[in-house]
Amino acid sequence: MSKNPPHDDDRSAGPRTERPKVRLYLEHPLGKGQHVDVSQDQAHYLLNVMRLRENDVVALFNGRDGEWAARLVDTGKKRATLRVESPTAPQQRPPDLWLLFAPIKKARTDFIVEKAVELGVARIQPVQTEFTNAERIRRDRLQAHAVEAAEQSGGTFVPEVAELESLRRVLARWPEGRVLWWADEGLAGGALAEPAPAPAAILIGPEGGFSPTERARLAALPFVRRLSLGPRILRADTAAVSALTLWQARHGDWGV
Repeated sequence: MSKNPPHDDDRSAGPRTERPKVRLYLEHPLGKGQHVDVSQDQAHYLLNVMRLRENDVVALFNGRDGEWAARLVDTGKKRATLRVESPTAPQQRPPDLWLLFAPIKKARTDFIVEKAVELGVARIQPVQTEFTNAERIRRDRLQAHAVEAAEQSGGTFVPEVAELESLRRVLARWPEGRVLWWADEGLAGGALAEPAPAPAAILIGPEGGFSPTERARLAALPFVRRLSLGPRILRADTAAVSALTLWQARHGDWGV
């Protein structure tokens, strides 16, 4: 699969304008007529991987100003400058939904972050539980995965991937008014609950599940709701995708 799949053609009345197929996230402000110098890695991607040349058009977004078409106006061996020309998509934020999850094996943790961005979350919070296998994460690497997922999926928002924190500390400072949906493997086979609307969060445990102490604490917190994900116990990465899909279909921006 390519990093930037083609968008559907605009079949509305009038001349057909094709949106750029290559998308880049950057932190630079975006506005008509601005010139933007991309990083060396991004220049390498545009010029050597995607084989773009001067006058080709790229889509740019920064998570604040929507998506803009920008034209390559100057290139070198390790550099590229683009001129921002016109908006191509408005800024869209996902629903106010957080994902809390215990890191698992590297590739599967990457999968959880990637799919969380594609499905639409506002914040990703890795948590350390008593049975969490990973004692540390590369936050910068996971954030880069989030950026790439937003570039590929057509999103204009990149959620923050927070530093790994203990579940105990995260729960101790939980914000008022936000419901935490605990995907409880102990409810496997039970009736499906109706997730509450935003602001909300979903908690996915480690491969070994939550400890008895953690389960007792979660059950006692007034902002926690237990969530069943069907008749079978799911792997952590499957549970994350399933819970996010369930919430988005009922309270999110999917228009279901």
